[in-house]
Amino acid sequence: MNLCEHVTNEFQRRFGEPPRCVVRAPGRVNLIGEHTDYNDGFVLPMAIDRATWIALRPRDDAKVVLHSLDHNEPLEFSLANLQKRERHWGEYPKAVAWALVQAGHRPRGWEGVSGCDVPMAAGLSSSASFELAVARAFAAVTNIVWDPATMAKLCQRAENQWVGVNCGIMDQMISACGRAGHALLIDCRSLETRPVLLPRDTVVVVLDTGTRRGLVDSAYNERRAQCETAARYFGVRALRDVSLAEFEKRAGSLDELPRRRARHVITENERTLAAAAKTTDPVALGKLMNASHNSLRDDFEVTNKELNTIVECAHIAPGCCGARMTGAGFGGCAVALVRDTAVDRFVETARAEYHQKTLLAATVYVCRPTNGAEVVS
Repeated sequence: MNLCEHVTNEFQRRFGEPPRCVVRAPGRVNLIGEHTDYNDGFVLPMAIDRATWIALRPRDDAKVVLHSLDHNEPLEFSLANLQKRERHWGEYPKAVAWALVQAGHRPRGWEGVSGCDVPMAAGLSSSASFELAVARAFAAVTNIVWDPATMAKLCQRAENQWVGVNCGIMDQMISACGRAGHALLIDCRSLETRPVLLPRDTVVVVLDTGTRRGLVDSAYNERRAQCETAARYFGVRALRDVSLAEFEKRAGSLDELPRRRARHVITENERTLAAAAKTTDPVALGKLMNASHNSLRDDFEVTNKELNTIVECAHIAPGCCGARMTGAGFGGCAVALVRDTAVDRFVETARAEYHQKTLLAATVYVCRPTNGAEVVS
């Protein structure tokens, strides 16, 4: 039984009738362009075939009632009296409701059942997946016109201002705007997007280290502040506006930490644009992914021992064109571009090498690019 069927059947069991509709919103893996989104830069993610699903029907009152299969508990809140509760999964749907109200909408209540097969806290954006699924649910019952980029910005605001995670726009944009068969080059300033076909005869493989980070409590916000310090030094709105030539000319007087953070962001933007232009060449794309990981490890310092080890294991596995950590870092997942004829041997070798070196078991996902948030039935 797939997850769509599971949430549908559970809805039928709990509410005594089929759901009025089912919505889904995918997680994502970022191929390249890490920690560039909140610097107004460029990213190249793809929506993956793992998602949050919600089976639901509208209510006649201003309440949301949601049973989470993942947390095995119900959530109930009133749209007329939204109040924060610290550190609880239920803050995400409340945050989306709050952001809709702030944007001038009058969201209608609904009840439903949710399930998610995006690994949580693994760098595959389970939170954005959940946010966009909730937004899609509200839009379905409230007759809100669905504009993907607008809803992505709304969900980013929900996470920034209600949940308290100072994330950029990438995760919400790809979950909202993903396109089957493609990655998406996103300009995080203009929110312009361009579908990018992946190299022929390759697949994207996600390798979960089994280590986790708490994003709110991590050094994520600290890295963002260091980037802002560097932008002020260069007198620009964001590091997106600093060329590599200008950086090399002026960076000598910048303190070491913001200098290294800025160097990563500026070179990562260049790598991302180059990657979008080289997707017919898996070897060239793989080299850019490798360079991205090295920069994240050395200049941005957001890898950990397990991430570095699993990338090394990917490099020696058959069929690997390139590999890097993906997501915010400090744990979670790596991503590899792999020849499709070698994917089974790649997975077997990478998992065995990682276990030998760390005594941890890596979970591996072979991912296909999918559409963004949508009503599926």
